[in-house]
Amino acid sequence: MAGKRKTNPAGSTNSLRGDVLRVLGVLKVATVEQIQQISAPHMSFRHTDKEKPSERKQARTAAHLGAVSDLRKHGLVENGGKTSGGDTLRNLTLMGVKATSYELGRPVGEMGGPARGAGRSGVSHPMAVNEAVLALLRPKPDLALLEGEPADVLAAAQAAVDAPAGLGTLASYATEVALPATGTWSNPGRGGAQADIVITVPEDGVPLLFVEIDNCYESAQELAAKIDKYMRFCQRKVKDADGRERPMWRTRWWVPDGRHGDQPHPPLLIVFNRVGPRNPYTVIAQLAELTHRRWQGTAHPGFHMYDGKLPIVVTGMKQLKEHGPAGAIFRRFGRPQNQTLLEAIGNPRREAHDARQQAEYEAREREHKEQLRRAAAQQRAEREARRPVCADCGTRFTDKRWKALEPAGWDVPRETHPHLCDDCKQRAITAERQAEHTEPEHQDQAVLEQKAGGTWFSRFRS
Repeated sequence: MAGKRKTNPAGSTNSLRGDVLRVLGVLKVATVEQIQQISAPHMSFRHTDKEKPSERKQARTAAHLGAVSDLRKHGLVENGGKTSGGDTLRNLTLMGVKATSYELGRPVGEMGGPARGAGRSGVSHPMAVNEAVLALLRPKPDLALLEGEPADVLAAAQAAVDAPAGLGTLASYATEVALPATGTWSNPGRGGAQADIVITVPEDGVPLLFVEIDNCYESAQELAAKIDKYMRFCQRKVKDADGRERPMWRTRWWVPDGRHGDQPHPPLLIVFNRVGPRNPYTVIAQLAELTHRRWQGTAHPGFHMYDGKLPIVVTGMKQLKEHGPAGAIFRRFGRPQNQTLLEAIGNPRREAHDARQQAEYEAREREHKEQLRRAAAQQRAEREARRPVCADCGTRFTDKRWKALEPAGWDVPRETHPHLCDDCKQRAITAERQAEHTEPEHQDQAVLEQKAGGTWFSRFRS
């Protein structure tokens, strides 16, 4: 025990230190409270008996604070300034980035560099990114870890469990991801974009989603320029490991192929966090007009096609934190109403059109099969009506017996009893054979009698 305390003076466990590394590996910079909210959401429902919010917060985060302290001792984590609210920020060191790559199972080249100095300006943008990750992830508390808590605490935790789920797990997220229009992944050139968040949850219907956070400081023109950068990246093609040319983003992320002739680029979600001076509603309207050639689909009867287009979806941070991805709070450019995230990044009208076509095709197939069934039944009925009946016992002929009556080759013996079934035929043949065997005996007797009578008559004549 003494040795463990010497190595980790704060007494943290391997699990807690792993939590800190994984969260910082994804978020780049975070407060201890954010680390706790993501990795141990059940702790957010504990220590409600403390009077002051600061005391409750300190109690909830004490274990992770100890893990941060121990990781600082090992040179894996460092302090990165403070938020505007006074919370200390933590980020990985270069050695911590390498260690975290093993925790997350990601290549070091995909981890990005340490976020040193991020807290010098209050990190309003990184904190907004973290809020968006929490709102999209929506970590669920483990009720088993809250056993013995007061009823009101359990009820609040149960409500959180019952609420609509978020997207994926922490490993489904990455932040500050370079999207190079020139250069390489590890050494991007000019003209590319940097996604604030990249989400990959194919099992939840979100194989790839780029997220941009706007604190309402940028104009519509500045955001349009960013969208152009996203478009340049999405359109860029490179040679893959197999020597074939394909979109650069497909060399890093897996996305199922679109329908034939309809392969849109990965969607972009813009989350407006209303802390700056600009009105997001005005910016959204201007942005949609400035970028319509990037997102506008091709009209077809009942739906649109988006081949080669960039689906752009917008929402507000407040609504996102309240409702999560399952709420109807997302507006896709070109559509008149809000939708859930899955609906907004998808093509539900095309899917409904395809479903109708599939249903119509299946209905036609069923009708065709029914027509074939009725025709076959009628043919069977007509054939049964023609089936011969045994002239002796009245039994209908079997298929084999009926077939035997059909005309055959010249060398095939002629059917001797065409009006009899197999059983009656066998009885008839047996009777005929017996008759043939009996008839010679009668003939012999008649001859003898004739001879005997002839002798008597000849004698009489003499």
